[in-house]
Amino acid sequence: MRKTPYQDLEARFRRMDAVSGAMSMLHWDMSAMMPTGGGASRAEQLATLSTVHHAMMTDVAIEDLLDGAEADVQLNVWQQANVREMRRAWIHQAAVDVDLVEALSRACSASEAVWRTARPANDFKSALPGLSEVLNLSRQVAEAKSEKLGVGLYDGLLDQFEPDGRSSDIDIIFSDIAAFLPDFLDDVLRQQETGEAILPLQGPFPADQQRALGKIFMAALGFDFEHGRLDESLHPFCGGTSDDVRITTRYDEADFTTAMMGVLHESGHALYDQGLPKAWRGQPVGGDRGMSIHESQSLLIEMQACRSQEFLTYAAPLMREAFGGQGPAWQSDNVLRQTTHVEKGFIRVDADEVTYPAHVILRYQLEKAAIYGDLQMADLPGAWNEGLKNILGITPSTDTEGCLQDIHWYDGAWGYFPTYTLGAMTAAQLFAKAKQDKPEILSSIAQGNFAPLMVWLREHVHGKGCLLSPSDLLREATGETLNAAHFKAHLKARYLS
Repeated sequence: MRKTPYQDLEARFRRMDAVSGAMSMLHWDMSAMMPTGGGASRAEQLATLSTVHHAMMTDVAIEDLLDGAEADVQLNVWQQANVREMRRAWIHQAAVDVDLVEALSRACSASEAVWRTARPANDFKSALPGLSEVLNLSRQVAEAKSEKLGVGLYDGLLDQFEPDGRSSDIDIIFSDIAAFLPDFLDDVLRQQETGEAILPLQGPFPADQQRALGKIFMAALGFDFEHGRLDESLHPFCGGTSDDVRITTRYDEADFTTAMMGVLHESGHALYDQGLPKAWRGQPVGGDRGMSIHESQSLLIEMQACRSQEFLTYAAPLMREAFGGQGPAWQSDNVLRQTTHVEKGFIRVDADEVTYPAHVILRYQLEKAAIYGDLQMADLPGAWNEGLKNILGITPSTDTEGCLQDIHWYDGAWGYFPTYTLGAMTAAQLFAKAKQDKPEILSSIAQGNFAPLMVWLREHVHGKGCLLSPSDLLREATGETLNAAHFKAHLKARYLS
């Protein structure tokens, strides 16, 4: 029996998803397991798979098949959404020449490999050539995509991470947050100074014990270890596929809270991936709904749920048991003060939720300037230091704690950073509505029971896949589009009440 255009597309996209999944696993291995000598061969593997995937996506038959599927009145609502997402993926791939795809893949692999040694060595000079080449090629991708999509240069990159996202909208949101933060931060710091002192948690905290504790919390959240695992890497991340989710963290034996919160954060990502609709595995409509929604899931778990008094009521005794802690320092109130302490710091991934948006706004400003050619990479360290001083009043003493700290630009993820703070705002809005719908959520978390929260998220976010646009998904879940008032209310309630 002859396939319909839609059936043909489903088969093609299922194969393409398998290639993408293989690439994701190779990226995970490169970050978590691969010996340093494997970099050259891994770059070749990834470049080859990138070109194979690109060739599959840009096959001359795809456009006609999309036209045919879009005209098929027999498709149900999920199938129609699948075709819409297929069209979106095709536009992004078809806009870019295969030679550029291969060149960018190779450049990213090479740049990332250098960054892994340059970061701990505080050696921006060695990372500069690779970073400059990645930016040059990323700008070419931006030019191709912006022309195809009919949007601005930066938005051509943003759209691949945040469907229909536009920098003009982000500028308004970030201006609002940037105006709110300085006075609010000053108020929080003043209140902290007059509050009860934080008692230090005495280490050391062996990595093996930290890992075991992290897995206890992952299990409580509902992480499926038959379809995922926890490892270590220089930069924490979540990767793999929905049926084989890989998360990583990094351990500091002098401070277990950094790795613990990293595990909780990445578990939020993983739970989203594991909760995507199983009936649509391998199809675009069964994927995540963009990075601000993805980040909302990690930040909802880490920041909204697991930096709460209720979570520490459950978790503090487990921490004491894991590390043999004794005395008042290990009481939940003191651990809460530890995990909600606000401080102007240099490292984004270690930042508290009050100062975190400042880090994101800085990167957003810098990457926009770089994409539009107003910032050369040779000038990045100075621009970074000046920007951080302007926005937080502090200046990094090294590039390791400045422009070398994040992997994203060195690995080609330009146009990505705004989604972190958009995700934080979305998380606050979703969590507020979840608590309204299920008032038992907080009391359940205090008992280590995340089921009420996860049931709500599965119904309103995870199980929707890409059925809806990001704005429609948020509107259906909460009754309104993105509203920064929820994020501000959350911060005020936690830090000034």
